[in-house]
Amino acid sequence: MRSLTLVTGVAGFIGFHVARRLIDRGDHIIGLDNVNDYYDVRLKEARLAQLTALNGFQFVKLDLANRQGMKEFFSEYPIRRVVHLAAQAGVRYSLINPHAYTDSNIEGFMNILEGCRQVKTEHLVYASSSSVYGGNTHMPFSIHDNVDHPISLYAASKKANELMAHCYAHLYEIPCTGLRFFTVYGPWGRPDMALFLFTQAILEGRPIEVFNHGKMQRDFTYIDDIVEGVIRTLDHPAQPNPSWSSDKPDAGTSLAPARIYNIGNHQPVELLHFIEVLEGALGKKADMTLLPMQPGDVPATYADIDDLARDVGFSPSTSIEVGIPRFVEWYRSFYKV
Repeated sequence: MRSLTLVTGVAGFIGFHVARRLIDRGDHIIGLDNVNDYYDVRLKEARLAQLTALNGFQFVKLDLANRQGMKEFFSEYPIRRVVHLAAQAGVRYSLINPHAYTDSNIEGFMNILEGCRQVKTEHLVYASSSSVYGGNTHMPFSIHDNVDHPISLYAASKKANELMAHCYAHLYEIPCTGLRFFTVYGPWGRPDMALFLFTQAILEGRPIEVFNHGKMQRDFTYIDDIVEGVIRTLDHPAQPNPSWSSDKPDAGTSLAPARIYNIGNHQPVELLHFIEVLEGALGKKADMTLLPMQPGDVPATYADIDDLARDVGFSPSTSIEVGIPRFVEWYRSFYKV
């Protein structure tokens, strides 16, 4: 059997796109997902149907938090590289159901790390999040900044992943790269994300909830740019930084083969402008309910991507003027609106 790349969260938004791109270039992919009901399972099943129609794809339904199941899974398949995208996502949901985050993002990630140790993985690339920047207001967010002030449990779980991966890189020399994603959007996107919620509400003639009175800024990053960043990173296993100093420790690199990168569009967009572009793509005005900021949210995100550009030769560049109409076209087609 040819060696495999494992993509976890393969029925999810980013996992689906990454798996499809890897298969397109000839990689053999084993996809893992528990297909939970955090959002509409039919959308996850539709993504999986697209993948299972392709040669070079195999699907296993399994929960990351199932320790014995994960151990047996890694014993059974010749996995060489891992793209770990499965997680309990969402800042707001972490205020309602915190245990979902410790089960999936802590226990589940622990089982991934143990599996990688078991099979001596060539490279583990895992999803972190711009949420780890938490209380930081220094812009743009740099991987060399301190990120010890999370303001949601989701953010804390992602910071924990970075620390856990560093331990395994240090102890077992497993190359580990964490990718801090910045507000990802595009076709096949998640129904709990603003673009999906806004599109649905505007087309149905319902008001949309606009937090912080529309003054939020987000570094909206189009899915194709995220996928390109993930795959280029996967092809460049993390290397130790020989000039790393324990006297002045750099937060983004290490003497171990552990790296962190931001993947963002490095062009923050105000939410009101985002809605304006969406209105143009839909040909319909939004009825807005302006609300204060929600707990756990941050007013702005903005990615410094210099390290990503230098190390893997890629910078995201798709504007919302290009990306939003592509999402709307997919939405209308998929939901027959």
